[in-house]
Amino acid sequence: MNDSLILEVADLEVDVLTGIYSEETGKPQPLRITVQARYDVADRYDPDTPLDASKNYMDLKFAASEGLPEGVHFKLIEAVADHICETLFVQDARVQAITVKIVKLAIAEANEKIGITLHRERPSD
Repeated sequence: MNDSLILEVADLEVDVLTGIYSEETGKPQPLRITVQARYDVADRYDPDTPLDASKNYMDLKFAASEGLPEGVHFKLIEAVADHICETLFVQDARVQAITVKIVKLAIAEANEKIGITLHRERPSD
């Protein structure tokens, strides 16, 4: 069986110190972050399956918001995505892969979505 389970927190808006241009540095800018975590799936999910058989969605939300270090300036949004991935890998060994999509809201001029998507597989030991 090749089942997998993907948890997702989508379109979370977070203010993050990021950017390389003078107009971006020194103040937080709004990012729209979506996090998907693929992890080991249980054999079966019955109506009374406990939460520890899955991953709490709030862990994904935390990694993309309060889990980002306060006062740290990330030059690249790639570094923000990397930090989110590392936080989730450390939290739970069952997480196999993470995809983080970040859109920089402050630079859109015509409602376009400018940003990155980072997909990271769990490092092999």
